[in-house]
Amino acid sequence: MGDRTHTHTGAAGRATAAGRPDSIRNVVLVGHSGSGKTTLVEALALTAGAVNRAGRVEDGSTISDHDEIEQRGGRSVQLSLVPVEWNGYRINLLDTPGYADFVGELRAGLRAADAALFVVSAAQEAGAVADTTRALWEECAAVGMPRAVVVTHLDTARTPFDEMTRVCGRLFGGDDPDAVLPLYLPVQGPEGPDGHAPLTGLTGLLTRRVLDRSSGERQEAAPAVDQRGALEEARDRLIEGIIAESEDETLMDRYLGGGEIDTGTLVGDLERAVASGSFHPVLAVAPAVRGARRGIGTVELLDLITAGFPSPVERVPPAVTTPEGAARPAPVCDPGEPLVAEVVRTASDPYVGRVSLVRVFSGTLRPDEAVHVCGHGLTGPGGGTRPRHEADVRVGALTGPFGARQRPLDSCVAGDLACVSKLGGAETGDTLSGTGDPLLMEPWNMPDPLLPLAVRAHGRTDEDKLSQALGRLVAEDPTMRLEQNRDTRQVVLWCMGEAHADVALERLRTRYGVQVDAEPHRVPLRETFASRATGYGRHVRQSGGHGQFAVCEIEVEPLPAGAGIEFVDEVVGGSVPRQFVTSVEKGVRTQAARGVVAGHPLVDVRVTLLDGKAHQVDSSDAAFQTAGALALREAAAGARVELLEPVAELGVLVPDDYVGAVMGDLSGRRGRVVGTEQATDGRTLVRAEVPEAEIGTYTIGLRSLTHGTGRFDRAYARHEPMPARLADHLRESPKSGTNGP
Repeated sequence: MGDRTHTHTGAAGRATAAGRPDSIRNVVLVGHSGSGKTTLVEALALTAGAVNRAGRVEDGSTISDHDEIEQRGGRSVQLSLVPVEWNGYRINLLDTPGYADFVGELRAGLRAADAALFVVSAAQEAGAVADTTRALWEECAAVGMPRAVVVTHLDTARTPFDEMTRVCGRLFGGDDPDAVLPLYLPVQGPEGPDGHAPLTGLTGLLTRRVLDRSSGERQEAAPAVDQRGALEEARDRLIEGIIAESEDETLMDRYLGGGEIDTGTLVGDLERAVASGSFHPVLAVAPAVRGARRGIGTVELLDLITAGFPSPVERVPPAVTTPEGAARPAPVCDPGEPLVAEVVRTASDPYVGRVSLVRVFSGTLRPDEAVHVCGHGLTGPGGGTRPRHEADVRVGALTGPFGARQRPLDSCVAGDLACVSKLGGAETGDTLSGTGDPLLMEPWNMPDPLLPLAVRAHGRTDEDKLSQALGRLVAEDPTMRLEQNRDTRQVVLWCMGEAHADVALERLRTRYGVQVDAEPHRVPLRETFASRATGYGRHVRQSGGHGQFAVCEIEVEPLPAGAGIEFVDEVVGGSVPRQFVTSVEKGVRTQAARGVVAGHPLVDVRVTLLDGKAHQVDSSDAAFQTAGALALREAAAGARVELLEPVAELGVLVPDDYVGAVMGDLSGRRGRVVGTEQATDGRTLVRAEVPEAEIGTYTIGLRSLTHGTGRFDRAYARHEPMPARLADHLRESPKSGTNGP
């Protein structure tokens, strides 16, 4: 990470880098929306010589060419891979969306990468950075990801660089803010008419040299006299931070005793600390500078990636088992070992069909080889599922993405990534292994989608294509669940938020040619008797030949919640022949399933058959079923019937500052707070019971209330009586009001 000769490799260098796992670096860029991740990727590609100054590759496309949804919406909604070469290394840059709805794409990037660049914008207020980036940092920390921080937009900064580094140290360093420190100080020119000072260069803290690019080319110089005080103060703090992470325990004593520690030793310790994830350097980058062939800080950032970030060989791979669950040795990042790979993203191409982005953890993936595909079975919060599946398939073409083109590849070795076409029914998260030794990698942690989107086909022609299109949509996106709700007879897509739902609808229309209409999501209600009642069912008809004759008398009484429906026979004297008692029960249960008031299933009652009448010729099974149903309806007409609504148990994890607002909001949703627990890092877990009709859009409400820092999970608790006011409204218009606010 010191001063070096900077060159980029050509085609031969690319082949060499891609063939050795130790020369590969897989880096994911994460950060809040608008922080400049995609612009930074383009600047790194320009610096590495992968694109020209217009940002275009050989075929004239740009590396940031995305689908029409991204172009129209002006924001990233999917993970994209941009490979570049630098000094004999292959760097796979994984650009992720910054919007919270697409956290699934972020976690796919984390799974595929071995290190992360955390991009924050100085154009935002420091407080805004705190609200929007802390959760993303925790996503990386949870998987032990080595991280560096890149500060962008210093030319339009609302927050000065030194303040931004203090914010990052406080937010990301936790108990050790000195684990997040800058390697360079930005040098800014005079303010322009707009009041902004452009970035003109960097001052290396370890080398004490200014890397000036104000002329468009890199020039080295000594720091100005007025810069030396801030330089030495920041340098001392950086050296102390590096020494604190050093394995050489004598360095601190030497340094505190006034001894000079050579730069080579410091750089070596710094690189080891970064690779282990115990130290997180901060760099200032200005991707686009007028007159400069390369952006400021991009060379230094590429050097950090190649020298400080770990190779795939150094990272601990995910655990593997057999499909039956038996533990197996961890994969070894060696091209000669048995194949273990994973589908980290799935997309549909209008010309080649399904395309899978695959990370190879062990072995070598080659075109036209047979592999075993194995996928986990998953269950969503609304009952939507992904079935467990496995099959032997033949690998299609291997390609490397760049711009609008896919460059053919002969193979993909351990540690590298490639796109694979025609991989059968492989879905995101599936494991690829040898056909003779099937394996399954442990699943990555994906958030549950908690926003329901009920859809129906717009027309008859859309009905024929809807099922297949929805299946392909959820196969591509592991943060989406498909539910066929038998109670409400709705097709429900469970999404991460409004933007996620909008993208799903747009992809159904543009990618699969299916027009759908969204409709209010309905929760499954139940009915029950609140008091004892009797009913009389008489079904008598004469129409020539055999007629229909059945009479029965029943009594209905409420039971405790969860008891279901009990049927008791107390007929004496044979007034209802034995063979027709079961017919009455069938009629009662069939009517109970249809409901007796508002068309919702009847539960938690005991139905007792008291008496009845039969005809020797005209009585039949069908007649007594009808009489049983009539008797139950008559009993309901003379009793108080309650509507039961589902209640969910919520666990809401929020920063302490928002606990009061969250509890007040839950109360406004007819919720009952049942307790709070102190969590780590200044957070509180609020537990509550809330009617499901009130939390249909809670994902959106909580995000707004906590500025994106809160999250929650939910689980079905029970059904309980709905307030009379709401129940009466539903009885008047049974199809309205069952979706949450």
